[in-house]
Amino acid sequence: MLIVMDAAATSEDVRRVVTTVQNLGLQAHPIPGAQRTAIGVTGNRGAVEAAAFENLPGVAEVIPVSAPYKLVSREAKRENTVVSVGGVPVGGQRIPVVAGPCAIESETQALETGRAVREAGASLYRGGAFKPRTSPYSFQGLGEEGLKILSKVRQETGLPIVTEVLDTETAELVAEHADCLQIGARNMQNFSLLRKVGRIRKPVLLKRGMSATIEELLLSAEYLLAEGNYDVILCERGVRTFADHTRNTLDLSAIPYVQRISHLPIMVDPSHGTGKRQKVLPLSRAAVAVGADGLLIEVHPHPEEALSDGPQALLPDMFSELMRQIRNLAGVVGRSA
Repeated sequence: MLIVMDAAATSEDVRRVVTTVQNLGLQAHPIPGAQRTAIGVTGNRGAVEAAAFENLPGVAEVIPVSAPYKLVSREAKRENTVVSVGGVPVGGQRIPVVAGPCAIESETQALETGRAVREAGASLYRGGAFKPRTSPYSFQGLGEEGLKILSKVRQETGLPIVTEVLDTETAELVAEHADCLQIGARNMQNFSLLRKVGRIRKPVLLKRGMSATIEELLLSAEYLLAEGNYDVILCERGVRTFADHTRNTLDLSAIPYVQRISHLPIMVDPSHGTGKRQKVLPLSRAAVAVGADGLLIEVHPHPEEALSDGPQALLPDMFSELMRQIRNLAGVVGRSA
């Protein structure tokens, strides 16, 4: 259920509705909009009588929400959500590019990459301190040391940090160093982690699972919003199909579809989406053309020496060319980069 407040409703009117919802044993989620506030109601096992709310002062209308994902739906909020990551808006007119290595390998590597992507025009820096790997024998990241290096990258370059959180035990440690907490494809339906991160008041980048439907992605995002964290960015990073010419199949049709049914911003990761360096630039252009709210690009100064995902990492000069092309294309679709 969604309770839409009148444009002239006061903060006291909103508090009264929230209290009424809570007195019924339900959860209230105020969602401020450009014109008015809406209050999402969750926790109900069945139908809730609209009459309990529709006569309260300041209430304009009470709307049943048909989608299984209540708070992330367009029914809950008509306007696009813009998430601020360290002062960088995601979901607005500008298309931010998040760039950096797959994994933090050393301070030298991280800083060299940070300087290169900042000079080329990246808005945010990405790098993994904790790495989920298919093989237990592969490089798993530097852990806390990697987080400290990420903080040094932010201090030197001024770029806000996006890095992955793997489990509930290290979530708060990661949050001390990150501006945005990434939940990777393998953890998209790790519900205890989603709840934990939802209670940490930092922006979240939620990647689509490699075999997940759009509804499953949005329901995972719902876990975060249900815990009170409304700063959620979705990410399409390719799904697993029968195709063998690419690492994953990048589902660009997901972008306009998600934007039609949800108010959350959605980015595209063409690096993981293809797994092949030569495909990153054309798929980045395509992502901007279909309306992506940002890009995640892997960059490494020496990809042949990378400890993780070297074949998909761009060299710094390739990244500079990507940024040049993205700026030109963004203007065509009425945006900037």
